[in-house]
Amino acid sequence: METQLLKVALRQSAIYISQAGLKETQLKPSTIELVKRFAKIGFSLSEDALRSINGWMPVQQLKLLKELCEIKGINKNWTPLVKQWDVPTGEGWFDHVVTYFVNAFGLKRGSQLQCGHYIPEGTFPLERYNGCPFCGTPFEFDELELTESSNPLNVLEVWTDSDLQQYLTTLLQSPVALDAVQTDDLKILLQHVDLPDDVDIKMKETKMLVIDALVAKNELTQAGTFFDSPADILRYLWYKHTGFLQVIEPKIIANKLHKNSVAYWATGRQVSTSAIKAKASLQLKFKRPACRMYADWLNNLTMPVAKQGELMHTKRGIWVRVIRALRLAEFSKKKGYEQLATLLDAFYNKNYTVWNGEVEKGRIEYDAKKTFGLLKQKPGAFARSLFANMLWFGDDIAVGHFKEVADKVPLRLLLSLNMYAPLYFEKGGNRIVKTNSGLSKRIPKNQLVELHEQTTLDKATLAVRNLTLDAIQKNYAGQASESQNIFIDEQLFNIPLAIGDRLEQLQDVNPTLMGTTFKVEGDKLRLFMNWGEGLKAQHLDMDLSCLIAYENKLDKCSYQQLSTTGCKHSGDIQRIPNKAGTAEYIELDLGVLENHLAKYVCFTCNAYTSGSLSANMVVGWMNSQYPMTIKKSGVAYDPTAVQHQIRITEGLAKGLLFGVLDVAKREIIWMELPFGGQVVQNLDLNHVEGMLQKLSAKIKIGELLQLKAKAQQLTVVDEVALADEVYDLAWAGNTAAVSALLLSA
Repeated sequence: METQLLKVALRQSAIYISQAGLKETQLKPSTIELVKRFAKIGFSLSEDALRSINGWMPVQQLKLLKELCEIKGINKNWTPLVKQWDVPTGEGWFDHVVTYFVNAFGLKRGSQLQCGHYIPEGTFPLERYNGCPFCGTPFEFDELELTESSNPLNVLEVWTDSDLQQYLTTLLQSPVALDAVQTDDLKILLQHVDLPDDVDIKMKETKMLVIDALVAKNELTQAGTFFDSPADILRYLWYKHTGFLQVIEPKIIANKLHKNSVAYWATGRQVSTSAIKAKASLQLKFKRPACRMYADWLNNLTMPVAKQGELMHTKRGIWVRVIRALRLAEFSKKKGYEQLATLLDAFYNKNYTVWNGEVEKGRIEYDAKKTFGLLKQKPGAFARSLFANMLWFGDDIAVGHFKEVADKVPLRLLLSLNMYAPLYFEKGGNRIVKTNSGLSKRIPKNQLVELHEQTTLDKATLAVRNLTLDAIQKNYAGQASESQNIFIDEQLFNIPLAIGDRLEQLQDVNPTLMGTTFKVEGDKLRLFMNWGEGLKAQHLDMDLSCLIAYENKLDKCSYQQLSTTGCKHSGDIQRIPNKAGTAEYIELDLGVLENHLAKYVCFTCNAYTSGSLSANMVVGWMNSQYPMTIKKSGVAYDPTAVQHQIRITEGLAKGLLFGVLDVAKREIIWMELPFGGQVVQNLDLNHVEGMLQKLSAKIKIGELLQLKAKAQQLTVVDEVALADEVYDLAWAGNTAAVSALLLSA
């Protein structure tokens, strides 16, 4: 239990202490050694944390150290394929071609390696490799050496049970969907911390996690009280069946899994059987207790039957399968399930009116009164369709009607309208949308934009911004506050508010919002990737690459090109060793990139073999003001220099962009952008630039805090000591708390 809660606290730069120990004045020898070890992996302790841990038994201290070492990957294998890879080996395509023919025709010339391959003389310099340069199988492994460093350390504070309880409440009340880190934290907390009484859960996805925790405890009746509609029940059923908190069509999942299973190699095309197995797992099969549970929940809904039928209509194909798989027709004939019988009768006979259909009919008939009358019934749907209706009916008419319900629209939607209006009402180009499968794609803008003059579009943008800003300020002004002064950290003006871009990967240290910028301290930047730990030896080829964008050309550093202008790769490992895992690196020389006028460098990882990204993969980058060393064996990982890292979770992505370096500004934009394809060349740079534009358009946390201060008549001060409310980077690290403060109505 404590180990899991410790993981939650560490993500917030804290140590969970369940009960206060003896805070001895004199530090124990074990505590002194612990602090030294902490410094070598990038952590330090606050005064309060140090005194608290000093009262622990050495066994407890060791448990904490092990958890921190696991997070930083201290016990992983960090040995790359090439020794001293900062010096190119000179290998080229000719070496691979000659070696291929020697082994393909059984010529047995040169040196035979442990993998069975023969390396002809005059091709690869074998003394420079830790494994086979032809098939990428590692043979030699070196240990990671931890040394003291001058890099800044992550200071850990103290968290108690009350902090965990407060964090749980914040997650439950989040007005935006939780990201992967928050979702994982919530799952852990729901297992070990009591659910608060009368908590207001705003997001459907969050409700699903609470319901799942109650079902695990067999509290089915209480779980049923969280369901408001059949759509909620279907969402939970689909979450348990597929792992996705959104209801994604089975064919979309199956098609994506099939695409990921196809791997194109030099020897041809291969399709994995994993996709076939995954597709079979989408078939709906339930045991009778589960069927009764869902039947009871549907039977106990209080929503009018016609409304339930309308909501089921949007996923009618899935509901037909679900009704059959859950034997709901059989249960509806039993005594006590009369409500369920009425619902099924209404669903199959379509005894309901579809709201979306009526709205679309009103639009086609160009009936503004009918269309906007219906839209006002659902302010959230009205907000999502506002831009399109402005182009269809005219901005004055649409905005005039929207003003009547603006106070009923969630703040997250108002802010989205404010941020994306300039992008929507701009001629030319495409816009970026995120699909339910987690992938982003570019789609054409609304064609009606081209019918209007740019002055008309600018007028529409201004109307939206004035409308939303007035509504947001009115909301903040209505919130009670006894404060007089407020402190806003300057760095918060560089962090976009988390709306619409939900992160799918785990960040175990200092969770960061999409679009956050990191300053590069030195002249060198080092990317790293580790995968395969705990897995049996097999052909599992994951690739670390980078795409370099110049004004008129693109370059790459990957397994195909280990050395290029300003970039060096540590070698392509294609087969993982048994249980140990393996690593790849890329080092960027910013001085060289600047001299050659590089604009951006995109950091990517790809699953070259069949399947999607996973395999216990960790990717990130190291950034240090001080020189970073590379051992003779090639090990180049320094935990104290790690600026940001993520842990890849199971998903549908074949490739992932995890950062963009702006060479001129010497800044890294943290971005999580899934894309399809085996190699870095499949990354669409126009897509990346569109995503950068989208992130740039987002309102920053600091700007919204300024708006809050103005609405509540607070004085912005420059010193923390003078402020009644303090908003700094530590506060911004709790993204759920940020959303709760700035987006709650």
